[in-house]
Amino acid sequence: MPESHVVAGKATPRGRFPHVKVVGGLVFVSGTSSRRPDNTFEGVRVDDLGVTDLDIRKQTRAVLENIRDILGAVGAGLEDLVQVTTYLVNMNDFGGYNEVYAEYFDETGPTRTTVAVHQLPHPHLLIEIQATASLPTSQEES
Repeated sequence: MPESHVVAGKATPRGRFPHVKVVGGLVFVSGTSSRRPDNTFEGVRVDDLGVTDLDIRKQTRAVLENIRDILGAVGAGLEDLVQVTTYLVNMNDFGGYNEVYAEYFDETGPTRTTVAVHQLPHPHLLIEIQATASLPTSQEES
């Protein structure tokens, strides 16, 4: 029976969908951003004059940590990821994103696709990642 979860302590989805869905031995993580539970964003700084500075490295790290937390809620971890799809608003951010991604994964990690998109649901977002994982064998059998 499929299980859907909205994970306590994470930013509430901006629509009627779960953070994560488990079907059989597979875990599907909805598109995840750097949004915090208080609806602010990691990797965003606005100065006193209203000038906005967006940091792809901080946002990428926050997205991957949010995915780690979401996977943890169903007994999985980043090591269980099998595929990720990354959406970047600007391919000029690919280098910074790739740099942080490499802190978490190497060539034994998940398969990956990265695409540029026109925009994401908030103007402060530079990145969103959707992921699929496999439940660890011990979780799959329970």
